[in-house]
Amino acid sequence: MSTAKVAVSLDRRTLTRVDRLVRRGLFPSRSRLVQDSLEEKLGRLDGARLGRECAKLDRGVERALAEEGLEPVAGWPPY
Repeated sequence: MSTAKVAVSLDRRTLTRVDRLVRRGLFPSRSRLVQDSLEEKLGRLDGARLGRECAKLDRGVERALAEEGLEPVAGWPPY
């Protein structure tokens, strides 16, 4: 994967916290901390989007599609 450099401005308090985490060895560098943090945030946003999109689905239609071609099985509880 190729990388690109990006300039980021941080307030002094945030930079102090970043440097503290790097000194403690939780991240090898400022860059890695920022990269990992952005990836985590983007992943959460993607997950939230997936939830919003799933909420738009019609449960009845989705259930019918899931059961298409399935024969009822004795002993299965109703939905």
